[in-house]
Parts: sequence; C-alpha cells; structure tokens
Amino acid sequence: MSFQVTLQPSGIGFPADAEETLLEAALAAGLLLPYSCRDGACGVCKSKLISGEVDPGHYVESTLTEADREAGMALICCARPRSDLVVEVRQVGRAGDIPVKKLPCRVQKLSRAAADVIILELKLPASEKFQFVAGQYIDFLLADGKRRSFSIANSPTAGDHLEVHIRLVAGGQFTTHAFEKLKEKDILRFEGPLGSFRLSEDTTRPVVLLAGGTGFAPIKSIVENAIATGISRPMTFYWGSRDLAGLYQLELARSWEERLPGFRFVPVLSDSPAADAWSGRTGFAHAALMADLPDLSGHEVYACGSPAMIDAARADLTGRCGLPPEAFFADAFSFSNDPKAA
Repeated sequence: MSFQVTLQPSGIGFPADAEETLLEAALAAGLLLPYSCRDGACGVCKSKLISGEVDPGHYVESTLTEADREAGMALICCARPRSDLVVEVRQVGRAGDIPVKKLPCRVQKLSRAAADVIILELKLPASEKFQFVAGQYIDFLLADGKRRSFSIANSPTAGDHLEVHIRLVAGGQFTTHAFEKLKEKDILRFEGPLGSFRLSEDTTRPVVLLAGGTGFAPIKSIVENAIATGISRPMTFYWGSRDLAGLYQLELARSWEERLPGFRFVPVLSDSPAADAWSGRTGFAHAALMADLPDLSGHEVYACGSPAMIDAARADLTGRCGLPPEAFFADAFSFSNDPKAA
C-alpha cells in the first residue's frame, strides 16, 4: 500500500510504500532530507509529525525519547508510513545525479595521527569514477553484513582516492581491526557517497564550522573544497577536543587561515593537562563560538561530532544566539544499534 507524504513548510510531496522508510521513499523521489546514520542512532533526521501515523521502526531509545514521541517526533530514517502524512522538514534539497556505488578500494597509506586516531588513504579503482559532495560519508561493508560509517576527509577535487579518519573505539570490531591488523595494500569494500551534510549553495551567509574530535574529517573536506574551488564565503572554524592530542591535525587547520581568504580557526580544549602547556581557548567549543558570535541570526552553522555535542549546540545556538533552526546543519557521529560494529 502506498501513502502520500507532504513536507512542510515547502509543500513538497512524494509517495511512500508501507514497507519502506520515509527516507528511502524521499531519496527514491529525488529528494534530499537531513540524514546521517540511517539506523535510528544519530538523531539528525528527527522530524515533527504534523498529521498521520507511522511505525517508528527500530531506533536507539536515547535518540527518540518518550517525550519526543509524545511531542509527535519521528526519525525519518526508520519510520514507515501507516497513513498519509504531513511532516515538518525545513531542509529539503534535491538528491542530484551522483550515483551511490558499491566499490572495492585498496589501503594506499595508513598513518597514526594520534594514539587513538589513524588516517587511511584509499586508492579507488581506475576503471570507476567515484563522485561525492564535500561533507558526505561512506559505509565500509563488513564480512558479516554489518556496516561502519566514516566521513570522507578529502576534497572531491582529489578524485582518485579517499581519505578517512578512524578513532579507536574500545571493544569496537572494525576500529580494533583497523588499528591492529589492517595494513597497506589490503582490500576493503565500501558503499557511497551517503549523507545530506554539505555546504548550501543558495546563500552567501557567513559559515560557522563546529567539530568535536574526528568530526574534523568532513569539515576538512568542506574547507579543502572551498580552497580548491574558490568559495569566498567567510568561514570560522571551532575545533574542540579534551586535550591537545585530540587536535590531531592542528597545524593543517592553522594553515587554512593563509590559504583561504576570510577563514578563521579557533581551537578549544576542554580538559587540557598541564603537560600540554595550552595557552589557547578552553571550555566547550560551542561555548567559545557563542562568546565570539552572540548573534548568529545571519549565519549558517555546520556541526560535526557526537550526538550529545550536536544536541547541545543546536539547543544553545538556536535558543540563545538567534540562529534560525533551518540554518543549523549537522552530521552526528554514532555507532548505530550495535557498538561492537564500531
């Protein structure tokens, strides 16, 4: 059975079968709605159900709480329609013509950026053209059928390879393998590009970039693409970490101030030990952002990090700094419903 889904305030509609998620139906209709994990874990796709009924599907309880459900919220990546629907989704784009592919890749280079972060450079097949938009991610396809998502860290203009940043997760199946067993020339399989996180193209508003930990990776892709293509929008980048080691490409980020006109970089440490001898900003990165830019009504914010960081930044920046909700874009890093797959 098929139902009609109408998005507000745009008025855009599309059909959705009872057996497919709202996200799957939207993508099939050529629409790009906010999403990241596709597994009910990150909360990026959380939307308000104005009318109609859905099967909420399988999701992480902390991502869609009882209070959220009582308020009519749903996760479009896992909710399936049970009637015609009206859903509030303020960020609606077109999926475009970049195909999603499943491809092999070879580990060309593996380097340790920090004690718990490695950087993989992946060589793509010479016979396959792989396109993506700065800010998107890929899923590594594991032998047991599970997936592990990582943001692409290089610019789309460097099209013959992909760069991903992997943080070690204690007990994580894939990250432990990557740190202990993966070596150069090994073959991996992936699917991509995936995700809706990308720099908007229909505005010249100043950009604020916000990252925690390896949330740096998609920001790196966006900034290096801006440098390569001559994007001239003013950009300010706040990168937060617990300690100095967490800012694992600090000098690279600092170099962007010289390479990209109108770019400003603000590193922030929340719990720096005395051994770091840190004289820069301290506290939480989004708090430093709020102190510097108390009025965000004319800006766009792009935030990458843990779901908790994303939720706190969204609430504070829209609630206290005047940022329009539709000007907050996020890529939340989560480990799906199975942390062992991390």
